[in-house]
Amino acid sequence: MLELSARAKSISPSPTLSIDTKTKALKASGVDVVNLSVGEPDFPTPDRAALAGVAAITSQFTKYTDVSGILELRQAIADKLNAENGLSYAPSEIIVSSGAKHSLYNIFMVILNPGDEVLLPAPYWVSYPEQIRLAGGVVVAMPTNESTHFKITPAQLEAAITDKTKAILINSPSNPTGAVYTQNELQALAKVIEQHDLFVVSDEIYEQLIYGVEHYSIAKFSETLKERTFLVNGFSKTYAMTGWRVGYVAGPAPYIKAMSSFQSHTTANPASISQKAALGALGTFDARHREEFQARRDYVLDQLRTLNGVTCAKPDGAFYVFPNIKGVLGKRFKKGNGDTVALQSVDQFCEELLTEVHVSTVPGTGFGAPDNFRISYATSQAQLEKAMGRMKDFFGRIE
Repeated sequence: MLELSARAKSISPSPTLSIDTKTKALKASGVDVVNLSVGEPDFPTPDRAALAGVAAITSQFTKYTDVSGILELRQAIADKLNAENGLSYAPSEIIVSSGAKHSLYNIFMVILNPGDEVLLPAPYWVSYPEQIRLAGGVVVAMPTNESTHFKITPAQLEAAITDKTKAILINSPSNPTGAVYTQNELQALAKVIEQHDLFVVSDEIYEQLIYGVEHYSIAKFSETLKERTFLVNGFSKTYAMTGWRVGYVAGPAPYIKAMSSFQSHTTANPASISQKAALGALGTFDARHREEFQARRDYVLDQLRTLNGVTCAKPDGAFYVFPNIKGVLGKRFKKGNGDTVALQSVDQFCEELLTEVHVSTVPGTGFGAPDNFRISYATSQAQLEKAMGRMKDFFGRIE
């Protein structure tokens, strides 16, 4: 058999999607699994978006479009960024892609040369390091933890910069931690970034899902910074449109043009139908969804505080909590068959949690946090109550 490329061999599958696949396979076999692994809102796609998608089909809007997305959608995104974020972009400074994940990959492919370093606060979303490496870049992780509220400091940023540093990635609100940078925190980081002439990849996909705080885009602090920032967003989280696959980047026109050229040779335009649905979705965010997510967050946090050996920082955004189980690792767990096993790692902990009490979560290993695991509360209150009851049973069997 002919050998795979070195690139293919170096890629690790997405832990979140792998666990979601295993969870769905268990459910298909009849096991009652509570899935807290995947970051997918359980609310329906907005009616206006769904009807716009149907109308696109019935009107035969089913052909190729401009590689960067239809002008109408790019203009609507520009209007959104101006009205909601205080940022002025022309349609030529916006590219629409097949999901925000695709948007991120386009950025890395057009700005990175082999050996370029990208500063990545850890914990991080699992796809960031893989995409950076696929583009020839070098990941420089900047560790954070509960004591720093999972946020980097200007001093930490300054210390990590070398003559090979090309970019920094900021994800606020964060997946997996839910951390949200304040205006003052972003301004302090911005000063260091400007001094060193770095690109900024600002992933703002969870911007509407914030609780008691405000969202700020780092691109707003100066025109100089805006000209080196790639603002990434999309429709999956805000509008519960994960399957429609629509994301976008707003940034400097020359780099957006390069991304369009790159995209023209990979996927070409995002799906025409999905673009129309996205156009219908803009402006329809239901604030009641934010309130529901906040209530779910508070419930899960309250339940986690009753579990011995678990600590959990309170997240200000997204729909995840990221508990630390360092106090549990190394202890013994009594399985349903009477055997006992030592919980040696967070990966083993999550595996036992799934197989023993049928609660699916994601180990923090893939996020760069080997003492934590991720719970998504983007599911119903009834499912969360079932899951937390099972977790209490699980922890009750740890000796």
